[in-house]
Amino acid sequence: MHSSAPRSPLFSDAISSGTPPVESPMSIDAHRQREVKWMALLPMVPPSQARRNKKVKRLLLDGVPSSVRYLVWCHLSDSKARAIPGVYAQLGKRQRVPAFSDIEKDAKTYFPDQTQLHPFDGPLVSLLQAYLNMVPDIQYSSGLTSIAGHLLLLSPEEDAFWIFASMMDAHLRPYFSANTIQLEVDAALLSKAIEATDPAVCKKLYVTFSIPPGVIAKSWFSTLFVGALPVDYLHRIWDVFLYEGVTLLFRVGLALVQCVRHLLLQATSEEAAMEYLVHPPLACLPSTADAFLNQALMIKLKDDDVRKQRIKMEAQVKRQTQSRTNGSSGMQTASISLPKTS
Repeated sequence: MHSSAPRSPLFSDAISSGTPPVESPMSIDAHRQREVKWMALLPMVPPSQARRNKKVKRLLLDGVPSSVRYLVWCHLSDSKARAIPGVYAQLGKRQRVPAFSDIEKDAKTYFPDQTQLHPFDGPLVSLLQAYLNMVPDIQYSSGLTSIAGHLLLLSPEEDAFWIFASMMDAHLRPYFSANTIQLEVDAALLSKAIEATDPAVCKKLYVTFSIPPGVIAKSWFSTLFVGALPVDYLHRIWDVFLYEGVTLLFRVGLALVQCVRHLLLQATSEEAAMEYLVHPPLACLPSTADAFLNQALMIKLKDDDVRKQRIKMEAQVKRQTQSRTNGSSGMQTASISLPKTS
C-alpha cells in the first residue's frame, strides 16, 4: 500500500537517522583521495568555465565527497558571481509574500524531521521569502520548498540562497512561470522519449490511464526528484545535473520508468501508477547511488537532439500561442526586483 503523502527527502540518510554510515578503510581512503583532487582542481578552474571542463566532468562522475559537495555546487552554479553583498538581508526585510503560509506548511510537510527548517523566521521560509520578493513573477509551488530546503541542509543560508537563485536562473525558472510553454515542451519531449524507449509503458500511462504528460514532467522536474529518490541518490543526480543541465532530468525520468516498469504495467489506476513514478519503492532502485546514476547515463538518448528539439518545439508552441492571442506573444517579461544597497 502506498501513501499519497510526500516523503521526507532524507528518509534513508544518516542526516535523519543520526547514525553515520560505516565505511571500509578502502572507501575512506578513496573518499580522501577524491577530496584532495577536488580541492586541488576547484582553484584552477574558474566557475564560469567549470561546466565546459573535462577534468571537472571526470571528477564528477568519479564522485563528490560530502565534505566538499557544497563547494562543488557553488562552483558549478557560479553562485558567487551572482551574489551581491547585502541584497539577501535587504530582501528579507520586505513584506511577506502571498505564499508565506504555504511555505510554512510545506516546510513541515516535506521536512518533518528537520525542525530547524520549520519556523516562520527560519532559514527555509526566509530564503524563499527573499527569492519570491526578488523574482515576483515566479508562481509558488511546493517544489520550490523541497529544492531550497534540501540546499539548506548542505549549505549556509545565504550561500544556499545564491545557489538556489543560480539554479533557478540557469535551469528551473520556466517551470515556475505563469507561462507554461517550457513545461509543455519538456512534458511532450519526455512522453516521446518514453514512447521511444518503452512503447508498452507509454501506452499504459498516456493512453490507458490518460495521464497528462505535464503531470509526470512537473512532478519530477519542478522538484528535481526530491522525495522520489533517497538522499544519496539525489546528491549524485544533482552533482551531474549542475554540469549537464536539464537533459539529465530526462535521463533520470527514463531510468525511473525502467526501475518501476513491472509495477506500472501491473497498475490498475492512474493514482497507483503516479505513486510508483513519484515514490518508487526502494527495492526497485539499483543498490547504490552510483549504479542508478550510471543507469541514467546509459539511457539511449542523444542530449544534443533533446536540446535542439526543446528549442524547436518551444518556437512552435510560441507561434501557436501567438495565433491564439491574435498577435500577442503570451510571454511575460521576466522581472527581478533587487533592493538598493549602500
